[in-house]
Amino acid sequence: MLQFVASLTTSLEYILLGFGQVLVGLVACLALPGLFAATLPWPQALGLFAGQALIASAPVWLLRKRLLPAQALLWCRPLPIPASLQWRANIAVAGMVIVPLSMAYAISTTIWLIQWPDWLRPVVPQALLLTIGSLLLGWIVSTLVLARRCRMPAAARLHPDRPAPGPYVPAAPALPASAGAPALRALYHWRQLFWLPFWRAENVVGLQQTVLLLGAALGIAAWLWHPPVVPPALLGFNAAILLMLLTDRGDKAVTEQIALLRPVAAAWPLHIDKLFRCARVSTLLPGVAVMAWFALLTLGHLGRTSSAGYSTTVATVWLCFAGVAQLAVVALRRLSVHGRVGLVISAIIILTAIGSELWN
Repeated sequence: MLQFVASLTTSLEYILLGFGQVLVGLVACLALPGLFAATLPWPQALGLFAGQALIASAPVWLLRKRLLPAQALLWCRPLPIPASLQWRANIAVAGMVIVPLSMAYAISTTIWLIQWPDWLRPVVPQALLLTIGSLLLGWIVSTLVLARRCRMPAAARLHPDRPAPGPYVPAAPALPASAGAPALRALYHWRQLFWLPFWRAENVVGLQQTVLLLGAALGIAAWLWHPPVVPPALLGFNAAILLMLLTDRGDKAVTEQIALLRPVAAAWPLHIDKLFRCARVSTLLPGVAVMAWFALLTLGHLGRTSSAGYSTTVATVWLCFAGVAQLAVVALRRLSVHGRVGLVISAIIILTAIGSELWN
């Protein structure tokens, strides 16, 4: 928890500087579903109540690897820890996350009580009970999440028709002895050392980058569609933040993987530094794909055939700055944690400002 607070503190000042008003609005709306559920029929109220409980338990689920690291689990599972003590520990750790969240809920509820809307006045007791109940249910769900992570995994059942075990013979990749063989060999090593580990076991980097990539592509499409019910500047902000997070999270994951591999790979008969540089450059590819999608919709064939109304000059400037920001995130290796967070948030703000002029 202290490590998470320390990592959050480094970026909190930039987040408050750039998105302070948005955070205040989110905190104000945090308790709204539970309060509003008291005015609805019981099926809809039950759905909102359950959703609010899942939101309350989401931080523990997202932080479960920090709260119970794999190394700690391997160390404590063989120990004779009583089940009652383990449950009390899970309840206490879940409470360490729920208590700060409860304070945010209290602030949100106070804001709505000060506003005193007409729909809240007749159902204040029921609304408060539903809000408190959703927090308690979220605490229970959080405790169950930690208990499930503590549970000893079941032994794997071997298939009766499995082949008989035999000696292991390492096989090198079948690569043609041509001029393109070094490139294919580098691609093979990149796949084995960077691509596959991001999809194995509890590593969620592959899933995270896929979600960010799809979200950025859909965010660009929604931004250029600009439905009248949503301000275009908000859609542009969404596209900018997803694009920058896509490259920043990918570069961070590759950097952590390189730090893990460097001591092991020092004795390998490979040009390992060149492979690491290629892996860092590969983190730019998802962002390049998103920018190419934006260019296709604005400057390409799809943009010319649609009923546009936007400025191609602004679209070109947005693309140029987005490309420079992507390169800066990957190339500036010596930036401190504060400097990197400042770079990402500054790029998001500037991209949002440029994108707000797209239809002017």
